[in-house]
Amino acid sequence: MLDALRTKLPESWRRFVPAKMPWSPITIPVVRLSGVIATREGAINLDRFAPVLDQGFARAKQGQKLLLLAIESPGGSPVQSDLIGAYIRRKAAETDVRVIAVIGDVGASGGYWIACAADRIFANRMSIVGSIGVIGGGFGAVDLLRRVGLERRVVTAGANKLRNDPFSPERPDDATFNRDLLDDIHAQFKGWVRERRGTAIEGHDEAIFDGSYMLGSKALSLGLIDALGDVRSIIHAEAGKDAKPAFIGPRRKFSLARLLGGAGSAMLNSIEAETWRSALPK
Repeated sequence: MLDALRTKLPESWRRFVPAKMPWSPITIPVVRLSGVIATREGAINLDRFAPVLDQGFARAKQGQKLLLLAIESPGGSPVQSDLIGAYIRRKAAETDVRVIAVIGDVGASGGYWIACAADRIFANRMSIVGSIGVIGGGFGAVDLLRRVGLERRVVTAGANKLRNDPFSPERPDDATFNRDLLDDIHAQFKGWVRERRGTAIEGHDEAIFDGSYMLGSKALSLGLIDALGDVRSIIHAEAGKDAKPAFIGPRRKFSLARLLGGAGSAMLNSIEAETWRSALPK
C-alpha cells in the first residue's frame, strides 16, 4: 500500500513516505518455475514468465537486492531454456540483484540450464540434478504401410525437404545430419554450463557432460551446485531468521491439466516431455 502511495506522489515528496513501516517483516521474492519448459500455455516459457521475473527483480531491487528462483523442472525446450537464462542474466545486470537458484525435487536438462543463470545454485541432497545432454527420436512406419497395402506419394522441391520422414526408409545422410545437430546443441549447453560454473567444474567434464543425472549430494561434489539448502534456510542465512519468502508465479488460468487434477497434470507433462524428444530429429 505504501509503495502504491509513493508512486503517486511527486518525486520531491516521496522521501517523506517510507517504502515500508519499520515493523514490516523482511521479505525476499521467490519466483517459482515449475513444470515442463515448452511454448504451450501453462508451461515454463519466456512469454509467460517475463512479467513474473520483472516483478521479482523489481521487488528485489527495492529490498534486499536478492532474488530466489525455486526450480522444479525436468527440462524441455532448449530455445525457451536459453531465452529465460539470458533474460535472467540481463535483468540481474540491470538491477544489480543477486540471484540464487534453489532446485527442489528436480532441476535437470533445461531446468538445470535455467539454474545456471543464477549466481549460486542450491539443492537438496536428494534432488535430481544435471542431465546435461540432448535427446532426439522418432518412429519409422515403412513396414507398416507395406503390410496394410498403402502406397505413399510425395512430391518435394529440395533434396532434403523429406528429411527424417517416418514413412520412408532412413537415409545414412539423415542419420549423420541428426547426430551433428544434436552434437551442436550439446556443445552449446556445455558452453553455457562452463561459462556459468567456471572453475567449480574443472576436471569433471566426463562425469557431468554425458547426459546423466544425479543426486544433489553428488552434484555438489562435482561442482554443479554450490551448497545444499532450501528456500527458507537460504533466506534466513541471507536476510536474518525473521525474513520470509514472498512467492511469485504467473496467474493461473484454466487448463486441461487443472481440470483433470494432479494425475492429469502429470500425464500432460509426460506427454509434453516426450513430444519435445520426438520434435528433435531421429
